[in-house]
Amino acid sequence: MKVLAVADVESKALWDYFEQSKLDGIDLIISCGDLNPHYLSFLATFTKAPVIYVHGNHDARYEVEGPDGCVCIEDRIFVYRGVRFLGLGGSMRYKPGPYQYTERQMAARIRKMWPKIIRRRGFDVLVAHSPAYKIGDADDLPHTGYQCFVKLLDRYKPQFFLHGHVHATYGGNYKRERNYKDHTTIINAYERFVFEIPDGDAEEDLYTRYKKWRWEHFRR
Repeated sequence: MKVLAVADVESKALWDYFEQSKLDGIDLIISCGDLNPHYLSFLATFTKAPVIYVHGNHDARYEVEGPDGCVCIEDRIFVYRGVRFLGLGGSMRYKPGPYQYTERQMAARIRKMWPKIIRRRGFDVLVAHSPAYKIGDADDLPHTGYQCFVKLLDRYKPQFFLHGHVHATYGGNYKRERNYKDHTTIINAYERFVFEIPDGDAEEDLYTRYKKWRWEHFRR
C-alpha cells in the first residue's frame, strides 16, 4: 500500500502547483494535523483513496468546518486493506484551547481505547500529531512528546508511528525517519512524505467497504 503522509504545512507541490499525476498510485492519505481543512478536502476530491486525519494543536477551526470527504480517526481504530490505524491527535497542553492534553489526559484516552485495541488484537500504525517523549520531540512544553506513546510502542510494537508537530525548520530535533527498537519505523510527516505499508489481514471496516463500493458504482 502506497501512503502519502502530510502534516503541519500545506505542500505547494500538492496545492499551488497540483497535477493529478502527483497522486497516481497513492492508496491512502494520512494527515497528522495542523493543516487547512480545505487542503484535505482538495486532496480528497482528486483521489479515490481514503483521506484520514487526526487533529493538531492548531486545528480549532475544524470545530467550525471540518474537511469534506475525509475521515477523522481520533480515538478509534480505522482498518484499511487489512492495516489497523490507531488515531490519537493533539499535543501537550500549554495554553487554553482544544486538542491539547496533559500527559495524564492522553494516558486516559489510551486507556479508553484498550477494549478496541484488544478487540482488534493490537494495531499496526499509530497516527498522532505529537511525537513520543524523547524520540524526536523538543525541550519546550508545547513540543514535548508523550511518555504514554512510548509505552504504546513498547507494548504493541506497531510497524509504524506517524506524527508531525516538530517541523524541519526546528533544526536538530527534526528527523524524517527513525528506527525504534527494531520493531517500529517512526516517520515525521512534516509537509509530505510517501512510503509503503504492507497490506495486512485484519477485517476492513464498514466505511472502507462502502467507499470501495461507491467508487466502483459511480465510475461505471
